[in-house]
Amino acid sequence: MLKPILLLLCLAGPSLAMADEPPPQPRGAETATEALLRIQASNQQASPTLQVQTARERDQSMQRWLDTYKYAIPDFYRWEKVRSSN
Repeated sequence: MLKPILLLLCLAGPSLAMADEPPPQPRGAETATEALLRIQASNQQASPTLQVQTARERDQSMQRWLDTYKYAIPDFYRWEKVRSSN
């Protein structure tokens, strides 16, 4: 008697684990993120005004980027050798 119940529980286990997956959305449904990504990729909402940087703005942004390399990397970001227990 115990053997069939145990067999039934073992067979039902994987199907219960799959029950946590969200239900599939209908074909026509689109999330807000998907809609924004689609609009961005299609260039539908692009500004007709060309956005340009002045030479001073370009120089400042380049200098800001170069300044990021002036700081030393903290020790807690450095790799240590990993030893196995074997």
